[in-house]
Amino acid sequence: MDSYGVGGEPVVEWAVVDSGIGPLLLAATGAGLVNVAFHARPAVRDAVLERLRTRFGAEPVEAPGSARLAEPIRELAAYLAGGRQDFTLDLDWSLASGFHREVLRELASGVPYGTVVGYGELAARVGRPEGAQAVGAAMGANPLPVVVPCHRVVESDGGLGGFGGGLETKRQLLALEGVLPQPLF
Repeated sequence: MDSYGVGGEPVVEWAVVDSGIGPLLLAATGAGLVNVAFHARPAVRDAVLERLRTRFGAEPVEAPGSARLAEPIRELAAYLAGGRQDFTLDLDWSLASGFHREVLRELASGVPYGTVVGYGELAARVGRPEGAQAVGAAMGANPLPVVVPCHRVVESDGGLGGFGGGLETKRQLLALEGVLPQPLF
């Protein structure tokens, strides 16, 4: 499989970066950031790379110093350090489609830093008030967590709900944004 597209540019570039919430795999195309994956140790990394390989029909290229990845790495580090409240990145929505993409776009544009939204409320915002479970599925399939802030979606009774990065990571992100108190330990 060829790793390069038109003009010799890699189709997908990726890197694993350390963060306060564990290793993250970031992947980008010429259109923008396409994937953020939690717990990017070898098994997870390999599964993400296989998904990208299948979706784009090319071998993803490891490129930690890539110009495509420099800004996503910088903005994520600033956010996780408490110095940034929103992202200005170009996003490649190739890994989301249909209802999932619609929900994720609403989440990205309509749920600002320091706020939360219920699954049912988010479903109503995209015209499917009965679709809370479908919103949960969209959150679980979010290819761009943190940047597209699925950690801000909570249960209507105040419960945290699920989170692909784990509930402790969700708590950390919500505490960073001032939504939850910092843990005592």
